[in-house]
Amino acid sequence: MTTLYTLLRQRAPTERHARALVTIIAGALLLVVTSYIHWHLWDSLGYRRVPTIGWLFLAQSVTGLVLAAAIIVTRELWTAILGAGFVASTLAGFLITVTHGLFGFQDSWLAPYARVAFGVEVGALVILSAGALLLRADVRSIDERRRSRD
Repeated sequence: MTTLYTLLRQRAPTERHARALVTIIAGALLLVVTSYIHWHLWDSLGYRRVPTIGWLFLAQSVTGLVLAAAIIVTRELWTAILGAGFVASTLAGFLITVTHGLFGFQDSWLAPYARVAFGVEVGALVILSAGALLLRADVRSIDERRRSRD
């Protein structure tokens, strides 16, 4: 049975690059999970009726899916950085909404899926950031090898 890592390793210039690709793909899959959670909250649990915040939930869901697809398709450093930044902004929005309120809406850690979404988003941030660092380190080592050959 061929694993994702084996497939990526065959096409990646280095083993570190293959690990980086597996890492950012895992982060992208967590983006899909948080997108689904926000879609479910918007579609089924009434967040669509919350002024301003409701549309932000829908935008988070769609944008997260688009970014996840971009990460998986391109497997580039810039998409991993965008994904990490997006998740960081989602986390910041949640924390602001819980602690101070946002646009007249106060959320809670006891809200449906709040802790699950927070955990998934923290995981996505850590994994996408680690993947971006691995990709950056690999790009630097490939560049250095090319320069040493010239």
